[in-house]
Amino acid sequence: MKKWIAIAIVILVAGGAFALVVRMRANGGPGPNGTADAYRYAVVTRGSISEKVSCSGYVESNLDVEIKCKASGTISELPFDISDPVEKGALLLQLDPVDENRNVQQAEVALAGTEAKLAKARQDLVVAEMDIKNSRADARATLESALASAKDLRAKAKRMAALREKDYASAEDVDSAEATAVMAESDAQKARVGLVKISADEARLELLRQEIKLAESDMEQAGITLDQARQRLSETHVYAPISGVISSRLVQIGQIIASSTSNVSGGTSLMELSDLSRIFVTASVDESDVGQVRPGQTGTVTVDAFPDEQFRGEVVRVATRGENVSNVVTFDVKIEILDESKSKLRPEMTADVEILVAEKMDALLVPAEAVRGNGPQKTVLTPASAPGGDPEPVVVVTGLSDDTNTEIVSGLEANADIVIAPDTGSSSWQRGTDSGGPPPMMGFGGPPR
Repeated sequence: MKKWIAIAIVILVAGGAFALVVRMRANGGPGPNGTADAYRYAVVTRGSISEKVSCSGYVESNLDVEIKCKASGTISELPFDISDPVEKGALLLQLDPVDENRNVQQAEVALAGTEAKLAKARQDLVVAEMDIKNSRADARATLESALASAKDLRAKAKRMAALREKDYASAEDVDSAEATAVMAESDAQKARVGLVKISADEARLELLRQEIKLAESDMEQAGITLDQARQRLSETHVYAPISGVISSRLVQIGQIIASSTSNVSGGTSLMELSDLSRIFVTASVDESDVGQVRPGQTGTVTVDAFPDEQFRGEVVRVATRGENVSNVVTFDVKIEILDESKSKLRPEMTADVEILVAEKMDALLVPAEAVRGNGPQKTVLTPASAPGGDPEPVVVVTGLSDDTNTEIVSGLEANADIVIAPDTGSSSWQRGTDSGGPPPMMGFGGPPR
């Protein structure tokens, strides 16, 4: 009985030792000769694979508007604070309007004065035109009367001269009639001169019309001044140009601010209003990857504030010009966040982005570490064709690749066995090189089929 017990113990120990050696070889432990023997075996499978471009950037809003005030003065109302939502047209700030109200009143008084002057100039023109009209009528009547009288007296003088030739009238009568006729003709001449003088007075009406134009110009200028005063009064109220959220506020009630239009420094910045209706991430993509990125591609965004949550996004813009910083060229890529929970993201958050540049659903896949070689020719090891032989390389054409798997376009079939060689760090058969055959398998011979 003791003999059989001893034999059983020996068999168990030997079996355990054999199993330990097999396990150590499978896990890369030393083989019988003490050499690393970490060959692993896999099968070509079918599945989905995607290729992504990883980059990082920052969150930004759809639009950021810096709010300034065109007027200067003391802030009397400031109804909103940081993070408060506002609608377009809401009152953001009001200045004390006392000074501007006074300017409006002065402009209104000045306008009323110019309106009065214009009314007077127009009335003066009407009166002058009526006077000239009446004077012309009187002058014409006087002239007609003088002409008639002169004509009549001249006829009488002629008759008196005829009577004198027949001695029916005295010389004194003739002289008196002649003198009366001459005086009548002189009165007619004066009446003509008076009518001409009225025509000259009509020219003075043009001066009155010019005065009316000047008065109209003064009134228009006064109206413009009043409009400007009212505009400056309205500028003491600052309204939201867009709907959004107050992202920063730089002033307080009672603070005196400078105008943004009349101050050489650009005036006082009041606050910043951000439109968060759309959220974007601007990421920096390396020049080696930007050729794969195009508008319309989808991606995922993660931020440190929500490490377990991914936000769905879409590429909307790829910068035409890159930025060179310390001889590293990157291109800005703008991704719009389309996820319903995008409101969780806030401007200036740091974001990690993965852009899906290619995807295939039913592809032949092998572990990425199984593919060897650079350039157009790549190989994958397959089990030895003869017992105890070395793995045999097969030339393959690869497609998409991620950190785990590589697509095999041609060279292998589904469910084919492959061998994954160890990366010893010294062998010529390393990932990324293809300068020689695989290292010989130590210990128990070639890999099993």
